[in-house]
Amino acid sequence: MPSVLLQRPGRPVPAAAATVPRRRTRVFAVAEARWAGAAVALFLIALPLQLTGVPAWAWGPLYAAAYLTGGWEPAREGVRALRDRTLDVDLLMIVAAIGAAAIGQVMDGALLIVIFATSGALESLATARTQDAVRGLLDLAPTTATRLGGDGAEETVATAHLAVGDIILIRPGERVGADGRVLDGTGEVDQATITGEPLPVVKEAGDEVFAGTLNGTGALRVRVERDASDSVIARIVAMVEEASATKAPTQLFIEKIEQRYSLGMVAATLAVFAIPLGFGGDLTSSLLRAMTFMIVASPCAVVLATMPPLLSAIATAGRHGVLVKSAVVMERLAQVDAVALDKTGTLTEGTPRVTDVRPLPGSDLTEGGLLALAAAAEHPSEHPLARAVVDAARARGLTIPAAVGFASAPGIGVRVRVDGRTIAVGAPARLPGDATGATSAQASEAASEAVREVEEGGRTAVLVQRDGVPVGVLGIADRLRPDAAATVASLAALTGRTPMLVTGDNPRAAARLAAEAGITDVRAGLLPQDKVAAVREQETAGRRVLVVGDGVNDAPALAAAHTGIAMGRAGSDLALETADAVIVRDELATVPTVIALARMARRLVVQNLVIAGVFLSGLVVWDLVGHLPLPLGVLGHEGSTVVVGLNGLRLLRDAAWNRAATTERTTERSRA
Repeated sequence: MPSVLLQRPGRPVPAAAATVPRRRTRVFAVAEARWAGAAVALFLIALPLQLTGVPAWAWGPLYAAAYLTGGWEPAREGVRALRDRTLDVDLLMIVAAIGAAAIGQVMDGALLIVIFATSGALESLATARTQDAVRGLLDLAPTTATRLGGDGAEETVATAHLAVGDIILIRPGERVGADGRVLDGTGEVDQATITGEPLPVVKEAGDEVFAGTLNGTGALRVRVERDASDSVIARIVAMVEEASATKAPTQLFIEKIEQRYSLGMVAATLAVFAIPLGFGGDLTSSLLRAMTFMIVASPCAVVLATMPPLLSAIATAGRHGVLVKSAVVMERLAQVDAVALDKTGTLTEGTPRVTDVRPLPGSDLTEGGLLALAAAAEHPSEHPLARAVVDAARARGLTIPAAVGFASAPGIGVRVRVDGRTIAVGAPARLPGDATGATSAQASEAASEAVREVEEGGRTAVLVQRDGVPVGVLGIADRLRPDAAATVASLAALTGRTPMLVTGDNPRAAARLAAEAGITDVRAGLLPQDKVAAVREQETAGRRVLVVGDGVNDAPALAAAHTGIAMGRAGSDLALETADAVIVRDELATVPTVIALARMARRLVVQNLVIAGVFLSGLVVWDLVGHLPLPLGVLGHEGSTVVVGLNGLRLLRDAAWNRAATTERTTERSRA
């Protein structure tokens, strides 16, 4: 396996141990949420009191308290921005709320405060949760390790204190404490968190192991080759954070537009008031025209043109098992023109299953007899392959014979006694034979041929021996999801190109699954940074890539992609937090449907922008060139807002999801 080098020249990765202020971010986010919750509660108490005619002394203080609890944080941020000579939307919101209260619209101002404070608190909580999930990945690596001295003495030390060249001992069931290379010993290491491989990998002298992976059987002596700050786990965290930060320019662009628009609105309103007044206009009429201009030029309809379609699409997708985390994500889904799919747990079910049962000629065993014999040997084992064999036997209703004398050899297999005969089940290349003679030679030759056929088909071969003579071969593989092929075809039709398969699994297994699913572009044997490189290669070619995955090893690619979707049922916490959307019910077929729904939402956004633009420009021109009565200006402004709002809510109906699914299938058939 190739060495993992993720660090860019000149950019050191922060140490894994040191100094992530995990509690500080969450504490502030929780505090902000509590203040917002208090503002909401006060508003909900005051509103019915006001509407039922209770005197103002009863509900007025409640509104005032809502202003304070919900407004102090945005007011502080607005003042800070003002000190930096920028006009922040927080400050404009506070000014608008105070202005509303000054003219007697206390409830309207309180509603502004409540909405703004709530949205800010939700954003802070989401950010804190994502940061905790990313940094929580570091917890996969153990905090201590057993270091061996020159005289073989064992010493328990903190993994952060391990240095390159130290020798550590990894016992069965322990997690590897540092990235390194095996000096001696044999073990089966579960490294799904790094490579996504569904089955444990045999590690022997010379093989590389990674911090945080789990040693299942066998003891290993490992020489440390990287500091804790350079481990694969630490670098995955760094990559996720770096890739997530690349999305910041979009947010900065939005803030820049908000700043310019806010300044433009203030300047234009002052000009509309001052210019007529400077030419001898009446103070009252000039003020009235300026107020009318401020109302009709307000971009409420433009803002509402975008959000309702996207939020409606989010709600509809959520009802059908797809959690889209924000309106920005829904918009990005509409832009996708290339897809990269993980294999294990995404295209496949993620559980090894017996696919082949091949009794060898002359073994006198049927398929059922061979499978029952193998299940008897594997029954005491906790290995994933063993569970697959036992599950297959039970699924066929076979009676599993009793076995005694169970023995397991890491990386080789298991051995038991059944009805007085020795049964061995394990890796064909490692399982020794005990018998000799022509019969054994013929059986060995037949076994070699069966193993070759199974492995060439991309499946894991398991050899079954009886008294040292091969009697059968089992094939085990992960199974393709039932809807995988149809999903691949639909994605190809929507994006104009067949999805790409990116997996850490071996090339033969990947090629077999890809052929079944209809994928031609296969990238196998990839580590996390290799998946990121494959995604960036596509994006360098000008494509907007959607990555669909489920594991920790997929998280950097999910973060680096234009859009990332995680499989929810078996997805790792990091993948679920890093992804922009989550398929809650693990229904792969919903991926093309949600893309089609996002494109429907984008079309509605364009329609709404046209409607809003026509209304806004018409009313502004009317006010500047002619005389637009204030009530008519309010009616036109609010009317356009209502129109675009109702138009955007069309996607709330279940019919929208069904129409998206129909559109996706129609596109697939038309391209076929």
